[in-house]
Amino acid sequence: MTDDPGRNPPGPVAAVGAAAPDAPDAPDAPGAPDAPDAPDTPDAPDAAESGAARRPEAVAARSAAPARLPWARFVVVALLVLLDLWTKQAVFAWLGGDVEGVRYDDHGHLRYGLAGEWLAFMLSYNPGAAFGQLGDVPHLLVGGRVLAVLVLAWLLFRAERHRGALLAALVLVLAGALGNLYDNLFLDVDGDSHPFGLVRDFIDVYFTRWDYHFPTFNVADSCITVGAVLLLVSGFLPQRGEEVP
Repeated sequence: MTDDPGRNPPGPVAAVGAAAPDAPDAPDAPGAPDAPDAPDTPDAPDAAESGAARRPEAVAARSAAPARLPWARFVVVALLVLLDLWTKQAVFAWLGGDVEGVRYDDHGHLRYGLAGEWLAFMLSYNPGAAFGQLGDVPHLLVGGRVLAVLVLAWLLFRAERHRGALLAALVLVLAGALGNLYDNLFLDVDGDSHPFGLVRDFIDVYFTRWDYHFPTFNVADSCITVGAVLLLVSGFLPQRGEEVP
């Protein structure tokens, strides 16, 4: 005999298994705006990633910044040239007059002693370069000096600021070249038949032990010599960013 479902009430199993109907949503209050969704919070980048991202931007910013023109180094060049020209003019004008203490040495040089016999002022006109070289080819000599001045000026303008030894070397050599080139282009010596002016030298070094006069020189020659030595030294100095062995 089968059970009558209408007469038997549902058991507890049936009550549990039956799905309860969803409660209806409460109606929105009239005129109340919908609450905006909260924005998603991005994950914080790692310190290394943020630093790596900033480095290219910093480099780009420095590259985009206008570079300062290196006029200060050319001002130093001008001051050294003025010093060279002033010392030439002053010593030649002074020794050209009646100066007490000026005498001829054993070789017939008219000298004014500064420190014994080994250092003195002595007037000399040089038609050539160091040690009188290229005096017989004045056009080649002066043309080479003009070219050297142009190349040195370009190198000095392009030189990096942190390379101090190189900057000092270029400043000194350029100033010396300009000082002697001035004499070639603008100095007129009476009785001279050279197509260009002669360079004025006045510093004389005499080695009495060997009876040898070092070639007379001037401030411009000293600048060139010291600058050349610094130029050689700067080639052995490590640049910024290079590892020192």
